Amino acid sequence: MIRKMKFFLKNYLGFSNRESRGFILLVPALLLLYAVPVIYNNILAKRNQIDYEIYLEKMDSLESAGWHKVETQYFMSQDTSKRRQPQLNKISFDEADSIVLQIVPGVGPATAGRIIKFRDAIGGMHTSEQLLDVYGMSPEVMERVFEYFEFTPGIKTKININTADVPTLAAHPYINYGSAKVIVAYRDQHGAYTTADDLLKVRIFSQEWIDRIRPYLTY
Repeated sequence: MIRKMKFFLKNYLGFSNRESRGFILLVPALLLLYAVPVIYNNILAKRNQIDYEIYLEKMDSLESAGWHKVETQYFMSQDTSKRRQPQLNKISFDEADSIVLQIVPGVGPATAGRIIKFRDAIGGMHTSEQLLDVYGMSPEVMERVFEYFEFTPGIKTKININTADVPTLAAHPYINYGSAKVIVAYRDQHGAYTTADDLLKVRIFSQEWIDRIRPYLTY
């Protein structure tokens, strides 16, 4: 193919050997310069389409969760051109799903998933600071979460420490599998617990840890 092109350039266009080689090298470079912007624009268009679909999914999730846009209101000031920006009414943190949580700056799919898993497993949060127990959560992101969502303290699900088996206890974020086994073993040997302070009789449990799980226990 290259030989035929050189023959054509030399015999029909009067190119020298050097000019023929230069022209043959120049053609692919020109084609590449043309192709790169086209390929880049196609990739960018596909990425924008994906981002737009994700945006629509988030908006649909917001609407289904009860968010709605507040109508723009005006207020009197020296500069009458100023106006309040549209805002979103807060919804309950307990009602937010993993898609809606991603409207918070700093909360991606992985963090949102961990938040939902923690919230559902713990059975209700009595302080907003408990969100810091989510792996990878920072105080800054925690504050932003509750700027977007309404936090209502309350424990919805408690564990009966006298009837729960090891897997049930270990499913709670504050009780690991080893601690659950010790709780059940001590109960089997010494009888039912009457208060959380009975756990102090087990030397491996600290007062701090017992106070942490106390709100989630029944007897």
